Amino acid sequence: MSDKWRQKLHLEPPQGWLNDPNGLSYYNGCFHVYFQYAPDSPDGGGRKCWGHYQSPDMLRWEFTGTVLVPDIPEDRSGVYSGSAIEKDGLLHIFYTGNVKEDGDFDYILNGRGANVIHVTTSDGCAMSEKKVVLRNSDYPAHCSCHVRDPKVWRENGMYRMVLGARTRDDKGCILFYSSPDLESWSFAGEHSVPNMGYMWECPDCFVIGGQKYISISPQGLHHEPERNQNVYSSGYFAGSEFIEWDHGFDFYAPQTFETPDGRRILIGWMGIGDIDYTNPTADCGWQHCLTLPRSLTRLSDGMIAQNPVKEYESLRCGKISAADGSKKSVPLPFDLCAKTDGDFEITMDGVILRLGGGLFSIEFTDPAIGSGRDIRRARIGSCGDIRIIADMSSLEIYLDGGRYVMSTRYYPPAETITIGLHGINADLYTLRGMEVTIHGK
Repeated sequence: MSDKWRQKLHLEPPQGWLNDPNGLSYYNGCFHVYFQYAPDSPDGGGRKCWGHYQSPDMLRWEFTGTVLVPDIPEDRSGVYSGSAIEKDGLLHIFYTGNVKEDGDFDYILNGRGANVIHVTTSDGCAMSEKKVVLRNSDYPAHCSCHVRDPKVWRENGMYRMVLGARTRDDKGCILFYSSPDLESWSFAGEHSVPNMGYMWECPDCFVIGGQKYISISPQGLHHEPERNQNVYSSGYFAGSEFIEWDHGFDFYAPQTFETPDGRRILIGWMGIGDIDYTNPTADCGWQHCLTLPRSLTRLSDGMIAQNPVKEYESLRCGKISAADGSKKSVPLPFDLCAKTDGDFEITMDGVILRLGGGLFSIEFTDPAIGSGRDIRRARIGSCGDIRIIADMSSLEIYLDGGRYVMSTRYYPPAETITIGLHGINADLYTLRGMEVTIHGK
């Protein structure tokens, strides 16, 4: 095993374990992507920290290292997820400081501290002294000890915060707080939906096309053959309907932010916890990556389309036209684009992508290439087009203008794969990689 599965288009840790994206923001001329980081172990053990990437253009990235570590009593068990917002020339970061007390506790109803901690930075890397702004005693009495993942934004002259929570009777909900100054926070309400799991993680609130959306990552949803197939889900509410962000094997904990030109961008963790499939890169000392940055647009029916940010098209460096019935050998990474007007099938080494009768599926036919992944489905109806971004060890599949997305890790044995087309013509663009510089650990 070698570095052949090192990604060229996706951010991943130089070592150790990566999970939730955090603190997504544009500040001081750079895009900032923080993430949950366990630098000491590819299996997520050891310190729970934040790592940090920054970029002027989402194509040239610099890893500055571990920028937040658990070093005060209120975050001694881990620097957990959070967000960032600019105010008065500083980037203000809010995160959950996790505390697990020693003793005979269940860590749901007792024994756990969930502190919202506030720090600032003037360069994205060096952090100020930590200040606790909310503790367990500041949450409603009917909440369990599981309250976390603050997302902060500005609305109507006030600062708002939403937190994911689990009630004492195992119902997921979100808690709202407000502040005039990012310092003092007051409880402002709660929102829940019946039969939507026992815990809502990684909440987000945002506006696209004049419509407000709430995004959550609920745990405990009922699994169905074509919906909520993963152990945990992520989605948004369009009115009263819960719509999954991604129907693939590897997606969780997305967060959004706004770019200077007004785009709403989503980045998720291309991974998930408590799964029965694996990632062989753990044997090389690292595990997991983030999704591509995805630009969000509101569709006429209220659904949200996701598509790779336009910056990635500048990485195209060659084009191959492939006709129905043909097979082409293509080096990774590549970008496949095709119009569709009926059922089709695309084969790649160890994988079949198929649309039939309005049902799209991704099926691994080689257990080694899927590393334990089998099949995921999405009921999409008709499909006007498909786009596949294939990196060295992942696939992101965008269907019908980005109305549906499926993401998965993928471990082919070679860096060139064979693509077969059935019922479809396609353009294949070879891609050069992003520029990534590693400056820290």
